[in-house]
Amino acid sequence: MTKQAVTDEYPVSEWTEIEKALQAAVAASEHTRGWPGDRFANFLDKYADCIEERTDQLVDMAHKETALPSSPRLQDVELPRTTGQLRQAATSARTASWTMPTIDTKADIRSIYGPIGPVAVFGPNNFPFAFNSIAGGDFAAAIAAGNPVIAKGHSSHPGTTRLFAEAAFHATQKTDMPPAMVQLIYRTNHEDGCRLVSHPLIGATGYTGARGTGLVLKESADKAGKPIYLELSSINPVFILPGALDERLNQVADEFTTSCLMGTGQFCTKPGLVILQAGKNARRFVETAKQRFDESPVGTLLNESVQSHFTQSIDTLTREGAVVVVGGNAGKGNGYCYENTLLEVDGDTFVSKSEILQTEAFGNGSLFVLAKDADQMLEIAELLEGNLTGCVYSDTNGNDDALYDRIVPTLRQRVGRLLNDRMPTGVAVSAAMNHGGPFPATGHPAFTAVGIPTSIHRFTSLQCYDNVRPHRLPPLLRDKSPDDNTWRLIDGQWTRSGVTTE
Repeated sequence: MTKQAVTDEYPVSEWTEIEKALQAAVAASEHTRGWPGDRFANFLDKYADCIEERTDQLVDMAHKETALPSSPRLQDVELPRTTGQLRQAATSARTASWTMPTIDTKADIRSIYGPIGPVAVFGPNNFPFAFNSIAGGDFAAAIAAGNPVIAKGHSSHPGTTRLFAEAAFHATQKTDMPPAMVQLIYRTNHEDGCRLVSHPLIGATGYTGARGTGLVLKESADKAGKPIYLELSSINPVFILPGALDERLNQVADEFTTSCLMGTGQFCTKPGLVILQAGKNARRFVETAKQRFDESPVGTLLNESVQSHFTQSIDTLTREGAVVVVGGNAGKGNGYCYENTLLEVDGDTFVSKSEILQTEAFGNGSLFVLAKDADQMLEIAELLEGNLTGCVYSDTNGNDDALYDRIVPTLRQRVGRLLNDRMPTGVAVSAAMNHGGPFPATGHPAFTAVGIPTSIHRFTSLQCYDNVRPHRLPPLLRDKSPDDNTWRLIDGQWTRSGVTTE
């Protein structure tokens, strides 16, 4: 990262253009209504192919715009994940089991999940591929459900997003999709963003980004009764129990350092809060982590705004009683950067100022909390806000089981994903994954942004048919299913067979 401005120019999307995009998306939605999942799956597969054909261009552009390493991060990890989740979404679109066709033959009531209409997607700054508004998980889920997407390109990687848009347009042409099935807008003012998510023609919105902006959009969407799915912030607490330190202190310190500094700490699942029980081993752990952080290279932050907000967060934490263990100043690396930073606070201070001391520091830093005893560790767990993840490191011989059993029931209610003896950084694209959690991690605890087919349901509506004549029903709700691969719930039993009559 050179701190030099990228010379390419990109437009600010005026409201008249946004409204035209909405109208075109509605027309596309009407055009594709009733299409089988194969049509959307063919597009998603072709789009993945088109992306792979542009690998070099995409990797070069994303590296230029974000300073993320070309290899292995962009080319070997994030781009394959992006095309992989597009193809997973295509598979779900084909099998259609995500639609959950449900038939009650006695009452002659049938229901199915179907597309909700045009979906707006706001992507984040930290994943130019896997969470990109026009290629990431929200995009894939919305298309798999049969919805047109209006993607809002992030200002941190507009050129990367443009290349994706060109690939998507090519894929629409090759698969005979309406051109407005995928549209891209660039920067908007805050008022127009609120108008978009609350517009009568919008079906739903997916947003990943800063908490403040997300809550403004949520307020507008809620007033209009429009669904909006938010990923906002998370500090991902890690409880390291005494037995784990007795057993493998250095190993845990290594895992923590790798996890916290990966991607310069710019992961939504970075361990930003570590809770230890004060004592000799806890002090050794802090000193060991300090040494690891001091010896590790300082990475580059995404942009000036990230550095500024990270600096502000560190200043807030220290002002409220946290003490700098290592780092604490901007610099020591290339481009926009900040020293690898560890902070420490005692349990009493954290308990008395728990809200402000849970300020998210998005970057290469973390806060250690040294609780005075096991009871205070549990009290800290009770004070935690909602998070994407929560982790407990424990002794493998069972010496920590009693304390684990006290902490986890409380922690479980405050996190979307619970981990044991594993750091939280990284999110597998698995059908069992929950990349969500209680507020303020997300806007709703029942939905995930990662994990197909579950993530598709955010962009659907439940459509019920009561005493509707058979030939007027969607094909998957008729007595004989048009697809033997689709699971249907018929009179309380999941089956791939048709309705049987006695």
